[in-house]
Amino acid sequence: MNHDRLLARLDARFPSRRALVTGGASGLGLAVAETLAVRGWTLGLMDLDAPRLEAAAARLSGAGAAAVWTRAVDTRDEAAVKSSVDAFAAEHGGIDVAFNSAGVAVAGRFLETPAEDWDWVIAINVLGVAASCRAELPHMLAAGAGLIVNVASAAGFVSGADMSAYNASKAAVIALSETLAQEHASHGIQVTAAMPGFFRTRLLEQARAPASALGTARKIMHASNLEADVVAREILARAAAGEQHVVLPREYRWLWRFKRLSPQAFQRFMVRFRQKKEAAARARRGG
Repeated sequence: MNHDRLLARLDARFPSRRALVTGGASGLGLAVAETLAVRGWTLGLMDLDAPRLEAAAARLSGAGAAAVWTRAVDTRDEAAVKSSVDAFAAEHGGIDVAFNSAGVAVAGRFLETPAEDWDWVIAINVLGVAASCRAELPHMLAAGAGLIVNVASAAGFVSGADMSAYNASKAAVIALSETLAQEHASHGIQVTAAMPGFFRTRLLEQARAPASALGTARKIMHASNLEADVVAREILARAAAGEQHVVLPREYRWLWRFKRLSPQAFQRFMVRFRQKKEAAARARRGG
């Protein structure tokens, strides 16, 4: 895939080059903003972390962004999300691309995951994305064009063990994105669900999980050879190509097809996979 050619297509599709990024102060959101900054886009960053927002703004301005607008916002506060999105659109004449990447992680077995952790992850990963879309769509509808990328996860379709709350939240983002795509396609608006597997990011810094589950997740993330900037370019390029489901890396695309074509066989595969992991863990403990 020629990323540069596809990103040039995105530039041509939206000549005003205005993008709003939630979770834009670090991780994937910042990597997306950097990808667009070098192409001269005007950027709006929304994030809960005000000091990181300030540092990100300086970094993006130095990278070539036409302008950088920032606002410290908790996406659980729908009124604040709406007023912030409206403020960016008013200042820059609209929104062409919205990249909703603000999110958190919860891990652990279902019966060990407290209700308050479910409330937390659903409020941010699902309701926060919905609030962002609800604020962004009217500006795109008024313009008759736009692209929304909602960051879900491969967890949303793999539904692996010990991640029930996180899996459910990301599955909801996929379903929301598909619904919005159907509702707004005739209005010139594309909605894409991004479903990356593990890559190196700050997601686990504030994760809620038992120490053992968090340790396992950190090992998997550390072992990943995917960096946020590579993921950002891939998602933007494939969204520019019109894809509504962006799954990466390649091995996860195989899992995506397997799950959709034969869900029962996929579930059996996942059960066997977990059983093998548990057997290997027992062997290491000498049991």
